[in-house]
Order: sequence, then structure tokens, then C-alpha cells
Amino acid sequence: MGEAYFYHMTRTPLEDTLPVLLGRAREQGWRVVVRGRSEARLRWLDEKLWMGDGFLPHGISGGPHDDDQPILLTTGTATADCVVSMDGAEVAPDEVGEAARVMILFDGNDDGAVERAREQWRTMTGAKVVAKYWSQETGRWQLKAESGG
Repeated sequence: MGEAYFYHMTRTPLEDTLPVLLGRAREQGWRVVVRGRSEARLRWLDEKLWMGDGFLPHGISGGPHDDDQPILLTTGTATADCVVSMDGAEVAPDEVGEAARVMILFDGNDDGAVERAREQWRTMTGAKVVAKYWSQETGRWQLKAESGG
């Protein structure tokens, strides 16, 4: 059974935080699905990932080789070792049990995003999922809370 990691971004934006986390997930050999809520936002992220410092092989869902993508950007579901939720995209508690890791990234400067993350935390912990809350308020990621499941 996996764990759900909540990342409260206050110092770095998604386009800086996500590549670091994706790189770590790929170092584990994990296939990653990045789930967003809009196609336009995924296209924006696709461009940011191609323009970044490191190469992160990825694709946007809907192509002929979705199952072969090491990192798949999608608004839907797909089988993966790691599921990343951005912009409040839904992640079900049972997905945590099927994946090695679920990462929920949210912008700490957006009150709506913070409230959505709180709802997701309550859903996960209510379903007895192991959840960890990471904050970067001091400038580096620190574990601030965890639920034992």
C-alpha cells in the first residue's frame, strides 16, 4: 500500500517544484501520471517540462503511445506507480493503495487551493490512508504532519 504526500508550495511554483519531484519518482523507476483538471493547463505544463533544465520524458494523454510514456500528463486516470495531482485534481483513496506514491501539490498562496487540499487530506485520512504533509515555509521541504492510516 502506498502513501499520499501533500506538498504545500509557498516558495516555489508548480513549474519549479514538479520537475524535482518527477525526477525523484523516475529515479525510483516509477511510471508517473500527472493529473490536472484542464487540457490547457496540461499543455502549459508540457511546454514547461520541455523547456526546463533536465530532460523528463513525457507526453500528453490521447496519443498512440500513452501506455509507454514514463510520465503521462492527463485529466483522466491511468495505471501508474506514482500519481501526481495538481490544481486540485481528484485522487481517490483506493488509488493510494494501488500506487507506490500519490503526490498532491497545492499552491499555498491560493486560498481555494489550500481549502481543496484540506478536503483531500480529510478524505484520505478518513479512509485510513497513510498521509504526510510537507511544507516549504522555511525554504526547504519539512514534514509537518502525518496520519498513520
